[in-house]
Amino acid sequence: MGDSKLRNSNQSGNKLPRSLIIGHKTNDNGAYHMRKTINPAPKKSVSAKKSSKTPALQAVFETIGQDSAGQRLDNYLLRWAKGVPKSHVYRIIRSGEVRINKKRALPTSRLVEGDIVRLPPTRLAEAPKAGAGISQTKATELAAKIPTLFEDDYLLIIDKPSGLAVHGGSGVSLGAIELLRKARPESKFLELVHRLDRDTSGILIFAKKRSALVEMHRQIREGLTDKRYRLLAHGEISQGAGTAQLKFPLLKYLLENGERRVRVDPKGQVSHTNLRVTEILKSDLGSITLAEAQLKTGRTHQIRVHLQKIGHPILGDDKYGIDDEDKRLKVKHLFLHAHLAVFAHPKTQEKMRIEADVPKAFREWLTRWECKTLPMQT
Repeated sequence: MGDSKLRNSNQSGNKLPRSLIIGHKTNDNGAYHMRKTINPAPKKSVSAKKSSKTPALQAVFETIGQDSAGQRLDNYLLRWAKGVPKSHVYRIIRSGEVRINKKRALPTSRLVEGDIVRLPPTRLAEAPKAGAGISQTKATELAAKIPTLFEDDYLLIIDKPSGLAVHGGSGVSLGAIELLRKARPESKFLELVHRLDRDTSGILIFAKKRSALVEMHRQIREGLTDKRYRLLAHGEISQGAGTAQLKFPLLKYLLENGERRVRVDPKGQVSHTNLRVTEILKSDLGSITLAEAQLKTGRTHQIRVHLQKIGHPILGDDKYGIDDEDKRLKVKHLFLHAHLAVFAHPKTQEKMRIEADVPKAFREWLTRWECKTLPMQT
């Protein structure tokens, strides 16, 4: 009994709490081993460890609103999952981790207003804020200088100046879409319906609702829109009174420095431009052609490459033009302007005809070259 009392105390003679000790014989000489039980140490340190970790990811349930209705599931997820590889997005759809109203769905499934979409636990890259680096006041000031050609609850149409990219990226910190989003913080939805090259001026259309974007894309895809451009080209384009059908397949490629280019190539995409000569302009400096191009397809740099192909590149084209001639004529910018867009209003289906007069620098050139068919200023 004395031995038992001795083993139930520590080296300083203080007894250990009975709640922390269970004595049990493990051999014939009656020796005891001790182990903690019953009242374990407080869990404070354990919970502190957990709080320092990143919270576990959880599934998210999104209710589809009017702006997302009509969109394909895969496109909706690709927009939601910024920074996530496209292959992963399609994998989680095929595996059933993404569900619509608790049911499995296909990538092509169309979303309906009121649908509840289950999005699996996914770590997303933090999306950069639109217009980061510019104040709202400055963005509003800059946006006010861009002419608005039309606006209602569904569309915003502007007359984009030459030199303004439609969106940021590739060394461009701020484009038209970022500028307008920053200047209009109350706009819940604002997306590009189509694109224009940075140096091309003229009509640029934005959708203010998802339904409008889907409908405008349908019209473009089915060839129901009419987009026309005014241009000045080097030399005399002999065409007569008719319209030239430029049908050259276009293929994208990259230069060694990573810059994007397009060339005519049998392996490229079918591309079609209608070209009509407006007037041949002549002076002591030579001849140039004022023409109108109508897009039948909408490939990257289509008009510019088609004009290069027929030997009459557009004045001021730093990618497909004639540098020596541009320098001789003292051309300082690209003479390509989107002046007309015809389409059906995405909500009312009313026929819309939007026009934008050529910019001041373009008009001054026409005046200097004594253009007789000067486009009327509206």
